Parts: sequence; C-alpha cells; structure tokens
Amino acid sequence: MQRTQIKTILIAGAGTMGQQTALLCALNDYDVVIYDISDEILSKGVARIKKNAHRMTGFNLCTQEAADTAISRISTTMDINIAARDADLVIESVPEDPKLKGRLFSDINRCCKPDTIFTTNTSSLLPSMFAKESGRPEKLCALHFHDVAISKIVDVMPHPGTSKETVDLVRQFAEDLGQIPIVLTKENNGYVFNNMLMSFLGSALTLAAKDVAPIEEIDRSWMGVMHTLVGPFGIMDGIGIDTSWKVTDYWAQQRNDPQAKANAAFLKAYVDKGNLGVKTGQGFYTYPDPAFGKPDFLAPKKNK
Repeated sequence: MQRTQIKTILIAGAGTMGQQTALLCALNDYDVVIYDISDEILSKGVARIKKNAHRMTGFNLCTQEAADTAISRISTTMDINIAARDADLVIESVPEDPKLKGRLFSDINRCCKPDTIFTTNTSSLLPSMFAKESGRPEKLCALHFHDVAISKIVDVMPHPGTSKETVDLVRQFAEDLGQIPIVLTKENNGYVFNNMLMSFLGSALTLAAKDVAPIEEIDRSWMGVMHTLVGPFGIMDGIGIDTSWKVTDYWAQQRNDPQAKANAAFLKAYVDKGNLGVKTGQGFYTYPDPAFGKPDFLAPKKNK
C-alpha cells in the first residue's frame, strides 16, 4: 500500500484518545469510522468530538467550515464487520489489556482487507504482546499519540516482526497528519516520553500512597520548582485516572512490585468512586476550574 491509498481510518475505541485521533484524521481529509461496543459510548464520544471541534474554532485552529466538514466525515458503528470492511488503516485505542487488544485485532483481521495496516495507540504495552493474535504481525506497529491539542509528537514503534515497509508507511501517514513522528528502533515500554513520564508519575504516586505529603503539596512542589502549569496529579487527571490505574496495576502485577501495587490501590479508590479526572469533572481536582489553575495556588501564604 502507498500513502496515497490510505483513505479510510478505523478508530477502534471511542475514548479520549479515540476522539482526538478521529478528529485529527477527519480534519486532514480522511474518512473515519469509530467502532465501540455500545451506542452510549459512541454517542458520548461524538459529543466530545463536536465539543473539541468547536473549541478548536474558538482558538482559530481551524475554520467552522473545516470543523463541520470533518464532523461529516466521521461515522460510528457497533458492528465490527461494517467498521473494518473499508478500512485502510486501523488506530486501536482500547483499554490497556493485551488480551483485549489481541482479540480486537483478531476480529478486525477477519473482516478487513488483506493490505490494511494495523496500529496500536497503547500507552505502555508492546505490540509484540498481541502481534501474533492480530493475524498480520508484519503489518502491525505502534502509533502513539499524545494530547493532540497541545502536542504534535507521535511515536512510531515496530516490534521485531514489523516490516520496514509498514514502519515507513506509518511514519509517512503521521507526517500527512501534520505530526512529528519519533521512530523507535526497538520496542520499549512507554516509548520515549511516556517512559520518562511513568517514572515521574510513579514517584508522585509513591509519595501520596505513603502519605508523605498531600496531593496538592506534591503538585505545588513540582510546579513551583519547574515553573510548569500543572503537576503530576493534574497530569493524571488529564490522562484519566482509570487509564493511570490500569497501566500502574498491570505493571505492578507483572513485576510483583509491592509499592506499585500500593500505588495502584491508591488510584483504584478514585476509580471506584467514578472520579476519573477531567472527563468526569472530578478527580484529584474539580473541573473545569481546578485549584492548580488558580492564581493563588503557588502564592506565598501571608502571616495573619
């Protein structure tokens, strides 16, 4: 397949990253089909896509006409056969579970064209964990997006069985989306940036789980020294506390790491309450007006 032959994109998973990548692809003149397991999930996903498109027009990142045209290019379905039949390239963004990803790719493989390219937007897993199950390991690699509203960096990561042609095609596709591909030469958990980020967030979680300092104080420490607009717990709110928990818990179990298990349990308490961060309006902070965004968050406390 040549880059010019890529016309239709299947987004598997209507969560936060599925929404962002769907809109990005549609804005770049690709037809997009979003697949998920329920009408409710799909409806919420489309509503957020429209909201994000409206926000982009407000910041002059695209015109209203371009946003409307992009929305018209996006369709949704719960039928995997309909979702996969015309797909030229798949971007998978389902929860961080290698068995789930393997089953999904296996299902898509049975329904799509022989030359369809498979990519995974996994945050921390490796494509080789489900390459065999995909049915086309030579056509599978990771294509990992960050928050497309603030970053154009995308990771392109092959597994040992990925063909050079697939890597080259996926890199070109990322460039056609206006992104900056970071092409890895070998598999690595968390790619480049996420590998550093996971260590950073893990350290913050350990401080909180051990009750060394409150969440806001941990964020103040980082923000005050590094002069950033957000700290580690604000970052996790943006990622989604459920996603942070799944990643933390998975590796805690894989490595049998007691502290990582304690960190996962700390996150699970928020997940059980439905407090997942920005997307639910409540996480470590309350949205849309979190405490860390207020002018006095880092202001010196005056003595009475």
